[in-house]
Amino acid sequence: MTKAASMRYIILPQAIKNILPALGNEFITVIKESSMVSIIGIGELMFMSGVVAGASLNAFLPYAVAAVIYFILTFGLSRLLGVAERRMRTSD
Repeated sequence: MTKAASMRYIILPQAIKNILPALGNEFITVIKESSMVSIIGIGELMFMSGVVAGASLNAFLPYAVAAVIYFILTFGLSRLLGVAERRMRTSD
């Protein structure tokens, strides 16, 4: 077996199986902490929710919508990673 074939068929599948949970947690953390981007000056979800809340004089609804969007992003990503982890576990 060549070095490339052993890397492709033996080493990489084992490495992906081991790093998948940590990588998924990092993706979810990045999504949850993306409100830090507004400090740098880039308009993102929480910043825009504040702008809409100020313009519409409705403080609850824009933040509730932002919370639902964050929930959908993190919940969907965690479910997707759970499916990927189960598929990797059953391939043992």
